[in-house]
Amino acid sequence: MVTLSSADNALKSLYLGVVANQLNTEINPLFAKIEQTTSDVWGKEVRKLAPYGLNGGIGAGTETGDLPIAGQNNYAQFVLTLKNLYGTIEISDKAIRASQNNAGAFVNLLAAEMEGLLRASKFNFGRMLFGDGSGTLCKVVSQTANVIKVDNIQNLMDGMIIEVLSASTKEPVIGPTRITAIDRTTKHVVLENRSLATNTAAADDIVVVQGSYNNELTGLGAIFSSSTELYGLNRVDYKWLNPTKTTSSSITDIVIQSALDKLDEISGSQPDFIVCSSGVKRAYQNYLITNRSNIDVMNLQGGYKAISFNGIPLVSDRFAPKGTMYLLNTKDFHLHQLCDWRWLEGDDGRVIKQVANKPVYKATLVKYADMICDRPNGQAVISGITEA
Repeated sequence: MVTLSSADNALKSLYLGVVANQLNTEINPLFAKIEQTTSDVWGKEVRKLAPYGLNGGIGAGTETGDLPIAGQNNYAQFVLTLKNLYGTIEISDKAIRASQNNAGAFVNLLAAEMEGLLRASKFNFGRMLFGDGSGTLCKVVSQTANVIKVDNIQNLMDGMIIEVLSASTKEPVIGPTRITAIDRTTKHVVLENRSLATNTAAADDIVVVQGSYNNELTGLGAIFSSSTELYGLNRVDYKWLNPTKTTSSSITDIVIQSALDKLDEISGSQPDFIVCSSGVKRAYQNYLITNRSNIDVMNLQGGYKAISFNGIPLVSDRFAPKGTMYLLNTKDFHLHQLCDWRWLEGDDGRVIKQVANKPVYKATLVKYADMICDRPNGQAVISGITEA
C-alpha cells in the first residue's frame, strides 16, 4: 500500500538524483557548459578573488644592471549573496488516498508532478541565465479589469504566478496572482483574480515572478548592463569589468570575426560559445545560404545541436534578447553553490509536509547559488541586428 512514508522515500532515493542531473545539464546548452562549484562560498556569500591585468615583475636589462622590480598579481574581490532557488510540488490528500491501493497510479501521479516541476524549473532558470538578477519579466503598458497589456511577452508563460510592482516604490500593486492566458499577438495577459479592477497597474510598472524581485541569479543581463556596479565593484574604477559591445544591423562572418578579434586584442580571451535570439540565428542562416556557404552542424553535450562558426558552437535561445548575439568564454563562468539540489527536510527528516490548514502535501527542492563571470572583459555582445 502506498503511504506518505513510501512517497517520501521515493522522492529522496529515486527522484532527487534524476531531477538534479536534469536541472544541471538540460536547462539549455549554455547552462550545461558552465561549471558548478562549491569553492569561494563563505556562509551566505560568494567571495572570490579575481585576478586582472598582468604581473608587473617582468623586464629586460643589462648584464650588470638592476633586476626588474617585483610586481605581484592584481586582484579584486567579487562579493555576491547566494540566491535562494526553490521548486515546489503539491499533491492533495484526496489524490494520495485514491491511489493508496494502486502503486502504479501513485507512481504516475508523482511522476507527473515531478515532470511539471522540471518544466517550470527549466523555463525559469533558463530565463534567469539571461537576466540581470532583478527578476523583471516585462513592463506594464496598460490594464483593463483583470487584463494587463505588457511590452514584452518573451519571459511569460501560462500558469506562472506573478506580481506587479510599482515602478517608483517597487511595492506590490497586484499579486501574487496566476496567469490564465496570454495573447502573444496583442501582448495581453489575463490574470486569475477577477477583482483586479480595484488594483490598477500603471504604465512602466514591472512584472516579476512571485517574491523574486532582486532575488534571481546574476545572469548575462547584469554583465552586459549599463549599471556602474558589478559584483560589488565600480566599473568606473575597474575598467576590465566592462565587456566589449558592438552594434551591427546585419550579421555576417566578418562582423562576428571582428568581435572575436577585438576580444583577443583586449583580454586574450578565446570565446568558445555563441548564443543569440532565434531571429538572429535565422538571419545568419540566410547570410550563409545567400553566400552559398555550407551550414556545418555540431553535436553538443546534452544532445543539443548547434551551427559551427569556425569550430565555435552557435545556438539560439528563447530568452536571448531580440537582435542580440553574445560571444562568451564559458571557462570564465562559474555557478557557485552551497550545495547541489536538495529537498527541504523537517526535523523528522521528512520532505513531504502538510500545508497548514489545507488537505494538501508539498515538497520543496532548494539550491543556494549564484553565477560569477571571472573576466567580464573577455565577453562580447553584438546588438542591433535585424532579425529574420
